[in-house]
Amino acid sequence: MQEQEPYGEVFLIDKPLEWTSFDVVKKVRNALRIKKVGHAGTLDPLATGLLIVCAGKKTKSIDTYMGQEKEYTGTFVLGKTTESFDREKEIIEVADPSHISKEMLLAAVAELTGDILQVPPMHSAIKVDGKRVYESARKGIEVKMEPRPVTVSEFEITRFELPEIDFKIVCSKGTYIRSLARDLGEKLEVGAYMSALKRTRIGEFKLENAEELGELVEKIKARMNEDL
Repeated sequence: MQEQEPYGEVFLIDKPLEWTSFDVVKKVRNALRIKKVGHAGTLDPLATGLLIVCAGKKTKSIDTYMGQEKEYTGTFVLGKTTESFDREKEIIEVADPSHISKEMLLAAVAELTGDILQVPPMHSAIKVDGKRVYESARKGIEVKMEPRPVTVSEFEITRFELPEIDFKIVCSKGTYIRSLARDLGEKLEVGAYMSALKRTRIGEFKLENAEELGELVEKIKARMNEDL
């Protein structure tokens, strides 16, 4: 009797707004009825878009997928900021951005393109001294975050309607788009935060080929019932 090949599968999922990446993994794990399920790169709850979920033997590929180039689209709001640099925290007025010209914006964008050093946001899942920094942030504890080298290979402004600007960003693993919002706001001296974010590509995997979570889960459940 031929030995059965160990199960392994990769799912491309369009993560719903306000779901954590772990929420998505848990949903897929429950549908598959196996423990070995993980994602290849966190998306914040307020972000949407491509999430790669690996199951079974394909979980060995997670690090490979995580290391690949990412592409995002979204919106920054100038003139305001928040503690988390997205919509999770209370919006704080900083300065009137009406004097910002497109030329000023593009000059600041150019400084944030290429190989740069970036300080991750306090509200992130990075570990410092074994603890997630967002856990310290929620307790009001300040943690010193060291700058990290990242590559922003493309930073394109696709809409300029102050106080909002839309963007397309192509970047390396470990790049925080919220930190780019913060740094852009600082360079323009008016503050900024990220109001929307969608991941559109990871390496060769594209959002247009991803499945809606509910439909995928129903498909998995139907398949599992057929195998019973």
